[in-house]
Amino acid sequence: MAEKILIVEDEHRIAQFIERGLLFEGYRVDVAHDGKNGLVIARDNPPDLVILDWMLPGMDGLEVCKRLRSASNVPILMLTAKDEVQDRVSGLDAGADDYLVKPFSFDELLARIRALFRRSTVTSKPEILRFGDMTLDTGTHRATRGSRAIDLTAKEYELLELFMRHPRQVLTRETIFDRVWNYDFGGESNIIEVYVRYLRQKTEAENEPRLLHTVRGVGYVLREE
Repeated sequence: MAEKILIVEDEHRIAQFIERGLLFEGYRVDVAHDGKNGLVIARDNPPDLVILDWMLPGMDGLEVCKRLRSASNVPILMLTAKDEVQDRVSGLDAGADDYLVKPFSFDELLARIRALFRRSTVTSKPEILRFGDMTLDTGTHRATRGSRAIDLTAKEYELLELFMRHPRQVLTRETIFDRVWNYDFGGESNIIEVYVRYLRQKTEAENEPRLLHTVRGVGYVLREE
């Protein structure tokens, strides 16, 4: 059976444009024009993917995203006119898996949807990753440094997991974009630096030795001093 996609978009013209295109591509589609109705539909008829507008009347897209994420792991693609790095960080930290800035081409939207479905079908047995005094449980997403628990957002977890699976290996910015965000924010974006800083703050909160190091002009590496 074809995947079901929920569109939560208050601009009827845009919602209709997306709905028609997705139906033509063979997807099943539900549409909501505000956040509360979107949550009701998602609860009563769980979708396989959600396309969620940021600027919604009443409950905004960030709040809808947080509530969806607290209830399920459904892939969420946020649509917005906001294009600042901090806005993207806010959307991703709320639980979004991808981010598309308006105006956008329908072909790009389809490509993002296909990529999210590919990522959501990749499953693996839970395991405990270890490096130095840091552990990461891929089943519960629980991280620890020594005996101290580390609270991570969804993207922080994905980034740390990538490093924990490739210890002592220098990962380029291009590799990180591809593995964690699945697309490029643009050559001038500093979103990786933002998230590396977040991880350092959390993993070094009690003055522990640094594990995540910068390799100037190349990328980052997880290694002990």
